[in-house]
Amino acid sequence: MQQTSTHEEVLAKVRELYAELTGHDGFGEMRIEMRLLRRGQKEIILHCGKQYRYIVDYKSTKDS
Repeated sequence: MQQTSTHEEVLAKVRELYAELTGHDGFGEMRIEMRLLRRGQKEIILHCGKQYRYIVDYKSTKDS
């Protein structure tokens, strides 16, 4: 079973990777992928040399 992360954890990693890319002396690339999972969750995958995977809860706009 995967542990649920918070949106703040994901955003902190994005900021960290962005700082590394802008501080690097060469080319860099970062990509964010989101996949819808069951039970009100999304898988967030940050691609930046390696893959960083997170599972976060979200509220669907259809639930409102």
